[in-house]
Amino acid sequence: MKSRSQPKGAFNPLLLDSQLCFALYSTSLAMNKVYRKLLRGLDLTYPQYLVMLVLWEGDEITVTDIGERLFLDSATLTPLLKRLEAAGLVTRVRAQNDERQVIVTLTRQGRDLRNQAEAVPQAIAAAAQCSLQEVQGTMKALHELREKLVSSL
Repeated sequence: MKSRSQPKGAFNPLLLDSQLCFALYSTSLAMNKVYRKLLRGLDLTYPQYLVMLVLWEGDEITVTDIGERLFLDSATLTPLLKRLEAAGLVTRVRAQNDERQVIVTLTRQGRDLRNQAEAVPQAIAAAAQCSLQEVQGTMKALHELREKLVSSL
């Protein structure tokens, strides 16, 4: 196999390790593996956990609002919500004033799961071996990057 080395100071934009997208993608894969292990005890997938986080912030919200918050369309979100409903964590009902809207509400079991989930962020911080300041700085940079990318579309 050929060496991937390049002269010092030279930047090759076509190397895999030069790609911002790959740094984000591979980091996301690693993060998801850590979450998968942690969420097994809650019997949630990572996308389901994200939905639950949104609902723990504010219960009784529309599928549209959840989708906007998570950057997911309803075709992706509906199967997630159906599985959460089948697990007894949420209920879905049509809004009385607009039957096109579906309201998602936590059940008692879904609210109670929040207590167990409180250990997850601390475990992620420990796995990442980052200080709170480092985590906040990284999140700020990622949020800014996302906003720039979205505005370029």
